[in-house]
Amino acid sequence: MTPCASRLRTLCLALSLTTASLAAQCAVWSDALRQHIERIDKATPGRMGVYIKRLDNGERFAYQADRPWYLGSTTKLPIAIAVLQEVQAGKLSLSQTVTLQDTDKVDGSGNVVWQKSGTTYSVDALLKRMLMESDNTAANLLIRTIGEDTLNQRARDYFGASGFNRLTNFTQVRREVYSELHPAARDLRNQDLVQLAARPLGPQRVDALARTLSISKAELRVKTMEEAYARYYARQVNSASLSAYGDMLERLVTGKLVGPQHLQGLFTDLKFDTYDAYRLEAGLPRTVRFIHKTGTQLGRACHMGVINPQDGGRAAIIVATCAEELDEQREAGRAFEQIGRAITETMLGGARGK
Repeated sequence: MTPCASRLRTLCLALSLTTASLAAQCAVWSDALRQHIERIDKATPGRMGVYIKRLDNGERFAYQADRPWYLGSTTKLPIAIAVLQEVQAGKLSLSQTVTLQDTDKVDGSGNVVWQKSGTTYSVDALLKRMLMESDNTAANLLIRTIGEDTLNQRARDYFGASGFNRLTNFTQVRREVYSELHPAARDLRNQDLVQLAARPLGPQRVDALARTLSISKAELRVKTMEEAYARYYARQVNSASLSAYGDMLERLVTGKLVGPQHLQGLFTDLKFDTYDAYRLEAGLPRTVRFIHKTGTQLGRACHMGVINPQDGGRAAIIVATCAEELDEQREAGRAFEQIGRAITETMLGGARGK
């Protein structure tokens, strides 16, 4: 064997050993993480899905990540991206004002719903309210501004046709849920929806709906809000796979969806500079940066985010997780915190910090 051939053989062997070592390291963290996730899922009512990807080496972890999950308010991030893309295309400006109408108002987080119709907001202010306060009425205003068809055309690009179903405004969500009890609910006014939300989400809400529609309870197609929501979720509207949502997050932090200036503003609105110890974040070290958006609806919860999204996502970890058929507050919150702790132990050196 010539000296040159000998050196080449040594180099190839070294590369082979390095590749094998990296593969083994990947197997170690992903296998350890899977054990954590399976244990958490087993101890938590309902079902859970998790998608994680390291952008430094492309390794990914998927647990029930390729089936559709109801997204709830995590749809507000693709709404924000679509709005910013319209700004970049010159079709909209952040300083442009939008006027609140009665038909924008819907119950849920935020206080825009309680403002007088005719009140004006800048697009930038609405983005902040939608993301930082999860304001549903602000989201409705932005969807009306760019158009629902435009939103869905852009979202299909983020998610891919196979991992995505249609997004609607939040008024439509309410009407479609109530229509599972009675089809006349599709004609409810926005004011009716806000008033119905003042009643507890249970038998009292069903009674209030029957009174609003001037029908007897015997005319209802289903008898409980739980049944109505279950039938609505089965339509898979406002749903996507976690892997598709994760792909969107990856494209976002690597600068493929919005430009640098808008990306930094988006990071701020997604709480890049704050620590709330909420859900996933409660299990992560305080020392890491985490942009994120949560979503909650009856029996459904999601938490989507990116650990260390800065620097073009070079060291970023994409996290997308949802749970269903459980208490969307206490049980979901505990499960997501445990997932955060599992990520910390298997991928972040185990130290949560103070």
